[in-house]
Amino acid sequence: MSRLPDPTGMRVNRRPKFVAIDSKTVRDTTISYRALGLLGYLLDQKEGWQVRSDQLSKGEGREGRGAVRTALRELAEHGYYRLERRRLRTGKCVMGTAVSEYPVEQWIQDHEIFSTVSDPAVPVVEQEDGTFLVEYPDGTFGSDGFEPDPLDDEEPPTDPEPEDSEEEDAAEEEAPAAPEKPAARPRRTRRTSEEKAAADEEKAAEKKKRDEEKAAVDAAAEAVAKWWWEDAERHLGKYVGRTNGYVAMRGMVKKALEAGYSQRQCADALRHARKHLPSAQQWQTALGVVTDHIIPRQPTGRIPYSDKATWGDHSDAPPSTPGDAPSPPADDSDNATFGVIARP
Repeated sequence: MSRLPDPTGMRVNRRPKFVAIDSKTVRDTTISYRALGLLGYLLDQKEGWQVRSDQLSKGEGREGRGAVRTALRELAEHGYYRLERRRLRTGKCVMGTAVSEYPVEQWIQDHEIFSTVSDPAVPVVEQEDGTFLVEYPDGTFGSDGFEPDPLDDEEPPTDPEPEDSEEEDAAEEEAPAAPEKPAARPRRTRRTSEEKAAADEEKAAEKKKRDEEKAAVDAAAEAVAKWWWEDAERHLGKYVGRTNGYVAMRGMVKKALEAGYSQRQCADALRHARKHLPSAQQWQTALGVVTDHIIPRQPTGRIPYSDKATWGDHSDAPPSTPGDAPSPPADDSDNATFGVIARP
């Protein structure tokens, strides 16, 4: 990678020094033609160029800003593009972008990590040699996925080393050790095709299960709603409310089923509410009544008197307080006689 003329400009991860795109990239079926075309346009720009969705959407034949952003997100998910928050050696932080003419596995893994946080930009830290390392949430550093420039591998010619002297050896021993460079985060291993297939199969099974559960709830809600609508019209007359009353009532039943109420409880609640389309409060109260969470109100506003509810069953033992001493059994041995006392 060449030195950036602008620290906020685009970095290009390119193997050869020309614009031609790798045939594998062109034939990558995991990205859309829209994303592939945008990738080709980005790779045709010089390093340091600013990537702006509003600018890319301008011009004849260009798609809108939303379409451009969608394509950029698609490229980021598949390791061709990413947004970076760069901390320069000067201490300044700037935003920039990076683009690659081939998918970088490290970028895919980094996207999965940083796309779950509030700031999806990948934080990178500039090193003394001008390269960058990714700073991960746990404080470790890892490779930024850029391949080294082949020209950087050429070592400059060096003068023959002079013979070591005792003074130089002593100076080297006394010199303080240079601070160690933070260890690079190990590259994550690529998943095998079998592991990927197993993961895809597990996701498909979970999705199928969710779809089946949703379909079962929808069918149950439709059955209850259809029954009640016909029953209400027989006993309450034709419905004359808002046009989507049936749909709204069915939605209320569906939410109750999702909350754990049974079809029978929903049907009893609709009968208790005695309305084609109960209000939210009436529906909640009716559900509370049929599940014995709420005592139903009487026409007089009072709960009917119940001797058993007030005094309990005669066979019930009297209540006692924990820790009280047991009361002694009744004793009639005092031979007391009750009657009228005659005066002398």
